[in-house]
Amino acid sequence: MTTRDGGAFRTAPSSVPVALSTASVYPEGVAAGFEIAAELGYDGVELMIWTDPVSRDPRAVERLAHRYGVPVLAVHAPCLAVTQRVWGSDPVHRLRRTVETAGRLGARTVVVHPPFRWQHRYARVFADEVARAHDEHGVTLPVENMFPVRRAGIEAVPYALGHDPTAIGFDAYTLDLSHTAAAGVDALDLLRRMGGNLTHLHLTDGSGGPHDEHLVPGRGGQPCAEVCRALAGGGFAAGGGTVVLEVSTRRCRTRLERTGLLAESLLYARLHLAADRDVPIGAA
Repeated sequence: MTTRDGGAFRTAPSSVPVALSTASVYPEGVAAGFEIAAELGYDGVELMIWTDPVSRDPRAVERLAHRYGVPVLAVHAPCLAVTQRVWGSDPVHRLRRTVETAGRLGARTVVVHPPFRWQHRYARVFADEVARAHDEHGVTLPVENMFPVRRAGIEAVPYALGHDPTAIGFDAYTLDLSHTAAAGVDALDLLRRMGGNLTHLHLTDGSGGPHDEHLVPGRGGQPCAEVCRALAGGGFAAGGGTVVLEVSTRRCRTRLERTGLLAESLLYARLHLAADRDVPIGAA
């Protein structure tokens, strides 16, 4: 690693951009996400739009990006259960507004989750909205793999289109390795099924339990290194793909502890994405 002005350690960049999800600094806010991304040498951020007012204010985000010299490489739509009232109750309106925000910030990717079961109208128009965003705004909406909910021995899938977007078929996918762990899905098999339509990776980890853990990559049981090497050796970077560290640091007691986990995560990504291998995505 080389040093940056001020003495903070940075890793050498890889051919694949590596961004920090602003959700990774929770309970700190968006501003902390930009600050930490700049300090550690991330290539950019993925802006999670949620209850933090700054995340919903494009002008404030633009100021942060300019102040820290960190671009917004992707925007995550407010798809979580806790963000169902962000920008109103209509999920179509929320999605369109997210696409507009991404366009203003110069981000060409908006990460989306499949509709919940109770979002009947949204489920009917979801595929059309995904296509519309690309055709009219040039923004790609990679649909993210999710996971079933398990309680008291009962399993339920809360998504109208299922938790595996490849079962429906979309032009672009986000692979989340914490979600594959919680779903009990073979991540490498899912990567193969996503194939060349995989354009976005949430690099994180999970132990295989029923909960969405978002561990630092390498601390769980997912094949994080293998996935990174497959992306480094395929057409992922050439196609504009981005790797995003989306890890949970909410139990950290200090900024130093949080920064340490995010530095470890970035180092892991850089090391495994730097592998000089000719491994196509469909043959991980």
